[in-house]
Amino acid sequence: MDSAHYFSAEPVGPEQRRRLSVTLAGRDVTVETAGGIFSPDSLDKGTAAMLRTVPDPPSSGSFLDIGTGWGPLALTLALSSPDAQVTGVEVNDRAAQLCRDNAAALGLDNVSVYRPDEVPAERTFDLIWSNPPIRVGKEALHSILLQWLPRLAPGGRALLVVQKNLGADSLLPWMAAALDERLPGQFTASRFGSEKGFRILQVDRIR
Repeated sequence: MDSAHYFSAEPVGPEQRRRLSVTLAGRDVTVETAGGIFSPDSLDKGTAAMLRTVPDPPSSGSFLDIGTGWGPLALTLALSSPDAQVTGVEVNDRAAQLCRDNAAALGLDNVSVYRPDEVPAERTFDLIWSNPPIRVGKEALHSILLQWLPRLAPGGRALLVVQKNLGADSLLPWMAAALDERLPGQFTASRFGSEKGFRILQVDRIR
């Protein structure tokens, strides 16, 4: 499938839902996926690397998943922190509905999924997790990150997984410089860790 399809609001081709067994937050669960979305046949390697590496989320707060897909990160956040409010943003309407349905099937009423322009401008987030859409292109990726990272609440943290050979090491200094230009002295950016060809990048908003 052309990777551009899963960046479209309405992917080409029939939905043809399928069931997928995965382990999220230490639980074996069954979710639904479909064609025309990102990684419909398995847990993406980058997402899996991130979930093996990052610490458990806080027990409560307002959390964001950028590019939620069928929901592995959003569902993990909600399963781990039932008292948190988890927001997923997703441009692909098919993927967004799959995440909503997967959350409902797992009894997770603390997950909401929106198109990016549907999230109120004043919303801020204590924690952001993302496997960002690197293949959408550098300009579009930078626009996405600058739309959401400044919405970290004071003391908030973002963790992003990026494949090493797709620009992880150059993305980190760009984020640091771009955020400092927009909101001087309010953010730090660093490498949290590495896992099998992936970098976990960390952005913190200073209290």
